[in-house]
Amino acid sequence: MYPRARCTFVRHRSTGCDRHPSQHSRGLRRSRCHRVTGRLHALDIDSGAQLDVGADQSVCTASVHKLCLLVTLHELAAAGRLDLGEQIECRPTDRTTGPTGLAAMLDPVRMSLRDVAYLAMAVSDNASADLLLERVGLDAVNHTTARLGLTRTHAVHTFAELFATIREDVGPGGAQALTDPHVISRLRALDPARTNRSTPRDMTRLLGAVWRDEACTPEHGASIRRLLGLQVWPHRMASGFPFDDVHVAGKTGTLPTVRNEVGVVEYPDGGRYAVAVFTRTANPAATLPAADAVIGTTARIAVDALRAL
Repeated sequence: MYPRARCTFVRHRSTGCDRHPSQHSRGLRRSRCHRVTGRLHALDIDSGAQLDVGADQSVCTASVHKLCLLVTLHELAAAGRLDLGEQIECRPTDRTTGPTGLAAMLDPVRMSLRDVAYLAMAVSDNASADLLLERVGLDAVNHTTARLGLTRTHAVHTFAELFATIREDVGPGGAQALTDPHVISRLRALDPARTNRSTPRDMTRLLGAVWRDEACTPEHGASIRRLLGLQVWPHRMASGFPFDDVHVAGKTGTLPTVRNEVGVVEYPDGGRYAVAVFTRTANPAATLPAADAVIGTTARIAVDALRAL
């Protein structure tokens, strides 16, 4: 028995069902305590039942777009256009900045495309993601998302290019200026019209295709699911499902004031639920545990509602 979660994060509208059974006409649009706003889509992968809050509004994907890259990589491998065992080199001077993975290493590294993909997904390594983008190209990523019917999803730039826009928009104030709301408001990286973007509904559609082996071959679909399940961050979506027999596989995304995660929650009775949560906070602080936890609580409310149908 899994107790139901409660949250005050969004007002929710359902598609194909009535109001949320535990929230009724109240529920999610804004967190009064932490000033978190968000967009959400939740999908029962097998029945097609769904819940949404602004699910068709464009959002900045941040590192969530690495999921689109991963699917593209495996699609090309399935077609014989690249070998996941192919070895690539990464010199320290060529690396995209970041706090994890290759981005944090100091020495030259040689590894397979498959293992580079692991770092890009498990620890959201920006340097690894850009190595893969250098190999496959942004056009290929956009071709894959278009083929899968993700009409609102588009990759505009690499991760190095994304961070370059932030540095340019911040100006001489550097990272300290990111505490200024006026600086935050002019960041192109936070404008879906000018950065990598999608919608919550597009992302659950992509996850559903991966879990149903419609995105690529079953062998490659299993590899994608494995990597999503190896993500190390437990503080967002997974925090809403603190059970040993409930599995959460996902991909986070983070930028100033942006906290995202998309993932699939699998229950021991066979239930599979794709959830996409994209949030913004008024507080520009990088460390806001309560804002991270909103993603898990909101995802839990949505999954509880789908399971109650």
